[in-house]
This record gives sequence, C-alpha cells and structure tokens, in this order.
Amino acid sequence: MPKLSSADHSVSPPIIDIPREYNAAHDLIERNLQAGRGSKVAYIDDSGSYTYNDLSERVNRFANALVGMGLQMEQRILLCLHDTIDFPTAFLGAVKSGIVPIAANTLLTAADIEYMLSDSRARALVVSAPLLAAFKSLFGKLPFLKHVIVSGGDAGEHLSMSAALAKAPPRFEAAPTTADDICFWLYSSGSTGAPKGTVHIHSSMMQTVELYARPIAGINENDVIFSASKLPFAYGLGNSLSFPLGVGATAVLMAERPTPAAMFARLRKYQPTIFCTIPTAYAAMLASPELPRPDELRLRRCTSAGEPLPEDIGRRWSAHFGVDILDGIGSTEMLHIFLSNRPGEVKYGTTGKPVPGYEVRIVDDEGRPLKQGETGELQIRGTTSAILYWNNRERTRNTFQGPWTRSGDKYTQRDDGYYIYEGRSDDMLKVSGLYVSPAEVESALISHDTVLEAAVVAKEDEEKLIKPYAYVVLKPGHSPSPKLADELKQHVKARLAPYKYPRWIEFIGELPKTPTGKIQRFKLRTAAQSAKTASEPRSATTQ
Repeated sequence: MPKLSSADHSVSPPIIDIPREYNAAHDLIERNLQAGRGSKVAYIDDSGSYTYNDLSERVNRFANALVGMGLQMEQRILLCLHDTIDFPTAFLGAVKSGIVPIAANTLLTAADIEYMLSDSRARALVVSAPLLAAFKSLFGKLPFLKHVIVSGGDAGEHLSMSAALAKAPPRFEAAPTTADDICFWLYSSGSTGAPKGTVHIHSSMMQTVELYARPIAGINENDVIFSASKLPFAYGLGNSLSFPLGVGATAVLMAERPTPAAMFARLRKYQPTIFCTIPTAYAAMLASPELPRPDELRLRRCTSAGEPLPEDIGRRWSAHFGVDILDGIGSTEMLHIFLSNRPGEVKYGTTGKPVPGYEVRIVDDEGRPLKQGETGELQIRGTTSAILYWNNRERTRNTFQGPWTRSGDKYTQRDDGYYIYEGRSDDMLKVSGLYVSPAEVESALISHDTVLEAAVVAKEDEEKLIKPYAYVVLKPGHSPSPKLADELKQHVKARLAPYKYPRWIEFIGELPKTPTGKIQRFKLRTAAQSAKTASEPRSATTQ
C-alpha cells in the first residue's frame, strides 16, 4: 500500500516527501481517515452532503466497477460531468484503480468530445444525464469506446452511476502505481486549434497542495471552500479536489453555470471561508444589484486566476468585503498557480511573486534571459509540470524545454520583484515602435464607472500602422454613445502614456470567450481588422 505524503513547512520551499510507490487517490482520502476525519463533511453539492467515509466508499465502489468492466491500468476514461459528488467519485475511483481519468469541459460540443475520445482512445465515458443527448451520435462510432456511465437522471440504455456504485464492493486495494506514473489528463481549451491532451503524474496534485494551498492561500482543515471555477479545469480541480482533500477541508460544488445569482446563493447558504473564481466573475458580481453586504458572508480569503485581475476590480472587491483577492497565474501545463500575490502583500495590478518551489524567468524571442524591467516571455520551472502533450511531439518539444515550461505569456518584473502581465505573446501591440500591453489598457478602461469588461486588440489604421482597438461591455444602465467613447479615451489618456489609448472603441453586448472564461482574442482581432472605422463608422466610434 502506498505511503502517505508529508511536507516540512518550516523551510521555504517546503520539503515534500512523496515516496516512489504512491497513489494520489489513496493519499488524498486515507490521510483524512487516518486523521480521524471520517465523519467530517468532505463535499456539499446540490443534492446533499457527503462525509470522508462516504467519499472513501464511493471511490472504492467506482474503482471496483471499472475493474469489473474489464478496464485495466493505464487505460483511459473520459469524464464529462457537472460539479457534483459524482465527479470526485469517478476521478478518484479511476486514479485509485490505476486507470487514467480525463476531465472534459461540460460546455464542449459533441465534436469536441468526439475528438477527445478518439485522440485518447478512452474505453469509457462518464457523462452527466443532461449532456447525454448531445453525445448519442457518437455511440457505436468510436472503436475504443466500450462503456457509457450516466450520472444523475435517466440513463436510458446505459449504465447509471448509481447502479454501478450499488453493485460494486465497498473496499478496494489501491493499484500499485508510482509517483511518476501517469495519473490524469486535462485537455486545453483548444481556442486556437485542436485541444491538447496535457498529461500529469500522481505526485503533482499533492505538490500543489504543499506549495500553494497551504503556504500561500493558507487553506486549512477548518475552511469551507467554494470554487465557481469548475472541476474539469486545472484551477477548479485544485480548488475543489486537491486542496480540500489535501488539508481535510470541506468543498462546496455547484452544478449550474456560475452566474452572480448562483454564486451569491452558495456564498450566503453555505458560508464558505475561501472563494475562488476568475476576474470576469468578480466584475459581474460587483456590478450586480444582488451584491451581498459584507456582514452576510464569512469570507476570509479569495483567489483569482485564468486571466489578469484588473486593479480596479481588486480594489473595489477589497473595499466592499474587506477581503483581498490573491491574484495569480497558473496553467494547464503547470497544473496550478506558480506566481501569486500573498496575504498582507497584495499589490493589485500585478501577478505577485513566484510561489516557493517554482522558479520563473523572462526571456527574449531567442530564449535569452532578460534584465529586470524588460518585457519577454515568462518561463517556469517546477515539479508540477506536465510531462507531455499526448500524440503531439512537436508541441511537446516546443513547450516543455528541459526543466523549463514556456507559458506563452509576456511579463515584466518590476524593481520591487512583482511581476506584471503584459498579454499573450501574440497579443502584444507595438504602437509607434513601443510595446503596448492590452492588459494595461483594459485595466484603465475597466476603472471607468460605466465599464464592465474590456478587451483590446491590434488594428491597422489607414496608413497600415498598428493602433489599439477596444471592445467595451458597459454596465447595466449605461448606453453607448460617441460622447461616452470620447470620455473613455480621455480616461485612458489620463492614466497611461498617450500613445497607449484606444483609437477606436466599439461597444458590444458581451465578449466572446472560451468555455474556461478566457477572452477569444483571435475572434476580436479578426472582427477589428474587418471593421470599417474611419470612412464608414458602424457601432464603433473612431478618433
């Protein structure tokens, strides 16, 4: 039986002892049972609450069910599940049996799921009942897919999750995996091409617990964690699975879409102490008339990742609730946050400093390290890096370069050691020979009282010179007008160097986004290039 991992937090970075013979699911559950938390609530979802004993039995039963179907170690299963107790049950049940779970975004199309099933050669699909109809055309079409298990609702001709659990024995001996065995995959969002199967090993989840969750976010067994970011994504998987189980806390799961109303309902009902979401959600919540009073909630810490947190959003949230947002950056490739602000040391508008245990560097286009204050690509070195992209040698070699992982993000390190996000490598604008960070201009726009969201891309003017083009989503109660567009331009000019202001502003109802909530800038770039601005203004207002 694999030993439990442990860490020495008296040093920085923590020394983490994970033995060679190791199974992540066994560790995440057994550490809590051995600590006497069997009767403590591990999960609360829309249907009820589940103790650590309940979770342990469910995981064992699902592991037995998979083995009973004939699945073997290292084979894959794909999970397309809403955030309910069935996700950690299936995910950890697969891991405990040595079978590799692949977490898929529930907002993906049938074509996306077909690609992932085919690319991974998954032997089973575990799917939430409301999503089943969309995937029926795939069944019988994929030669490797042998089983379909349905979570919640009518399973039709397929096996239901509840039936699979009921028939299986409640005890299971963990598979003899090692710390370096393949544990699970996460597919990238695929917003600019086919999704990439990002492969992680057994030791990585506990590494994120000991490097980030405990020392940076300060999560402990007394916390109730609510992550509006979903379990199929690296950020949500840490927030709602690795972190609560790693420290013995309780996690709140929400199956529905994270609207402000839905998030407020959970914050009020379950009184979480830790709240995790993305900047877009924080902005929407602050703009909602249903925003709770500070005394209605019990928050002590909030985290943000997925996209840069605008300074104004962070300051307004902190001013209202008296709780800072720890903004950081992580990635599917690095599994969770490796660069972050810290409690008591938050500087809004920055991504903070490296998480102990990770090393970062900023390099130029040739891979040469740059000096402090210079802008280049951020690269990361750390133990939680993925080992490869499945069936994609070229992208693997380009991204994972020895111990360093390329982020594709442009960053600058300030004199005080804090890092500033400057945009994606292909999003940076060069205006009048000078680099302009879209994130910087967006942050300035969002600081205006009327602006809910903003995205800035490059557009050629009549002389084929690159200038900033801004898409703006207004808060409810405000209407687009040429006067407001001019006011926003002046607002940016008053805060940034004059050459950085957007020459055009187009008001739109919403920004196009990936299922992970990231802005699809390639769509905005295409639209901006086709926009007729100077000669034939449309809804855009030109300078």
